[in-house]
Amino acid sequence: MGAVVVAVLLVFPGVVPNAVGNLGSLLETFLPWAGLAVPVLMVVALLRRSVPALVSLVGPVVAWGVLFGGRLLPAEGEAAYDLTVLQHNVDDANPDPEGTARALAAAGADLVALEELTPEALPVYRAVLGAGHPHHAVVGSVGLWSRHPLVDSRPVHIRPAGVDADWNRGMRSTARTPYGDVAVYVAHLPSVRLRLPEGYDTARRDESAAALGAALAAETLDRVILLGDLNGALDDRGLAPLTSRMTPAEEGFGFSWPASFPVARIDHVLTRTATPVTTWTLPATPSDHLPVAAGIAF
Repeated sequence: MGAVVVAVLLVFPGVVPNAVGNLGSLLETFLPWAGLAVPVLMVVALLRRSVPALVSLVGPVVAWGVLFGGRLLPAEGEAAYDLTVLQHNVDDANPDPEGTARALAAAGADLVALEELTPEALPVYRAVLGAGHPHHAVVGSVGLWSRHPLVDSRPVHIRPAGVDADWNRGMRSTARTPYGDVAVYVAHLPSVRLRLPEGYDTARRDESAAALGAALAAETLDRVILLGDLNGALDDRGLAPLTSRMTPAEEGFGFSWPASFPVARIDHVLTRTATPVTTWTLPATPSDHLPVAAGIAF
């Protein structure tokens, strides 16, 4: 019975409702890890010496393999791409913003998006990143640095109701790339919390995601890149306003948080009318997130 439940949850996580503590979103955030139930069930079956229980494990093993097995395979070869983008939540408590900025600059990306910028650290990022990325724009605590000119930079209003007016964590710029104009969005959605008795609290994150999805739907440029800490996995139904409109860069597992032992992919690159060819995480900085990069083809 346990193997059947695990298989069903892997293939149909939507059967778990969000009505009680947002348990559905919690499952979807850590869905790849549900496969760890298989070795536990195997030990139980061996202790019971139950052949039927062992055979039943074929279901969840096949389900996990179909859903996630391909992410364990090496890439078939380096495909060509036109633009390299990099996204990083640099952590507002980062003790070494200069070292972080140097690591990001050395990555060689065309576009660098940052979240959790503080007024104290911002001059450091401007100084270090500005050498190779002379064009930049900052709105609140998010910013974008570019090798190519940026125009029409402006806030994107994703602030949930009841949040202070100085909370500004969304922006949009037009990058004048050699391949044409690209609308580049940078966003940092509200954090989620596991609380009692509320459960997995995603209300503000979901509200912000809906506002960002509406902004993307209204975007007039065909080519769009979204870079951000979305505080949710791609499977999380709360991010549907974004994932239903954009193509995610999702090669491999790409777990990005927490940096010390990543268990969830919450930092993302998504595109519209462009192809995310490949994606990877960079070595850890003093932030609690890993930097995430992607190659984009037009």
